[in-house]
Amino acid sequence: MARIFVGVGSNIDRERNIQVGLSALSGAFGELTVSTIYESEAIGFAGDNFFNLVVGFDSAQTPGQVAAVLSAIEYRFGRDRGGGRFAPRTLDLDLLLYNDLVRQDKEISVPREDVTKYAFVLRPLAEIAGDLRHPVSGERFAEMWARFDQSTQALWPVPPESQQR
Repeated sequence: MARIFVGVGSNIDRERNIQVGLSALSGAFGELTVSTIYESEAIGFAGDNFFNLVVGFDSAQTPGQVAAVLSAIEYRFGRDRGGGRFAPRTLDLDLLLYNDLVRQDKEISVPREDVTKYAFVLRPLAEIAGDLRHPVSGERFAEMWARFDQSTQALWPVPPESQQR
């Protein structure tokens, strides 16, 4: 079994899409470890704020199989890939880590570089997997978050009444 971490985000009908996304992930992969939901401003385009979180789970599926399931869930809930990398999202599911696998090719990119670039990925990942180490740098995710320049990307926890988990 592999320990897998997935970034979850939405800025279109955020509460509903995060909820249905978590339900679909649980249905596909079983029990989830779920971080706090965080709100952040859109990066790379002018748009509504995002809700983001990270989930962890164990699976015997290959990285390619996991990626295919994630894409199918996104598609089921209205993901439009025509807007480019920086565009509004109904549901965005990104494979962040697959055990300590390091693989960069057309099919799979793990660890995803977003882990070290974006507060909305690193903070929730550090919350649920702080003692785990980045497969390339060997640094603990909690340590990475502690030294991340948090002044450059605004991020705040979503109040529980808005999470409706």
